[in-house]
Amino acid sequence: MTDHPYTDDDLRAEAARQHKTLTEDPDFMGVGEQMEDSPIESTTALVDAPVGPTWGEALTEDGYDAAQRKIHDLITSAADVSDWAISLGADGLEPDDHTIQLAVGDRTDSADEPTVRMHFAFHPDMEAADRDQFVVALSKVVLRNL
Repeated sequence: MTDHPYTDDDLRAEAARQHKTLTEDPDFMGVGEQMEDSPIESTTALVDAPVGPTWGEALTEDGYDAAQRKIHDLITSAADVSDWAISLGADGLEPDDHTIQLAVGDRTDSADEPTVRMHFAFHPDMEAADRDQFVVALSKVVLRNL
């Protein structure tokens, strides 16, 4: 058991929720204000109610401040799409411009309107040439198995 009633996934979920409204200027105080009345996602199953305790209800002042700092850090390290961006920042990855785009089934004649598009994120230490090689190799595997 940890010393706080939330998980790392709760921090990520709250950061992703807030990222939708705070992407341009993640004000530290605004993070705390938005947390105050928001339920901690993983606690909703622990109580006999539609929602669990809120961040403000469940944490001491120090615990709340620590969670607020962690959520703020997750928001400020994020890319442009909320859930994916929060996970990228938390995992130490960075988005890349590489994509694999496919038109599948009845849409094979619509190259401009993909059925599937994969975006990539890589560790910052991975060289550009290695990124290119990985995407090309994966593209070949995907196309061979369609």
